Amino acid sequence: MTRLTRRLASLLCSFLLLIGLWVAQPQMAQADALHNLADEKIGETQGKVDLNNASVRRFQQFPGMYPTLAGKIVVGGPYGSVDDVLKLDLTGRQKELFAKYRDNFTVTDPEIALNEGFDRINDGQYR
Repeated sequence: MTRLTRRLASLLCSFLLLIGLWVAQPQMAQADALHNLADEKIGETQGKVDLNNASVRRFQQFPGMYPTLAGKIVVGGPYGSVDDVLKLDLTGRQKELFAKYRDNFTVTDPEIALNEGFDRINDGQYR
């Protein structure tokens, strides 16, 4: 390979790399926007479990709620208020459990970045 051929090949590779970065830039910005939306939404909850945006796993910290009652809550939304959960078809024991932990919950508007697909039911966290 001559020096000129190597130089042209190098320039072509650099050019293709720059085009690839230019094309990928909007996609990276969009991913950052979704990430930031999720961070902002999590910040709104002030340490409480957001009934409209939390996965089933978030309810593990409340003994008796995971997985059955947590699943009903996650599937039954969206909610306008925390007390809307009581409109679900809950057993007496489930109502007692919800009342016991009620102050640990909040409701914010559903966010697609946190609710897309089946991640709220099975977020892939296994221990």
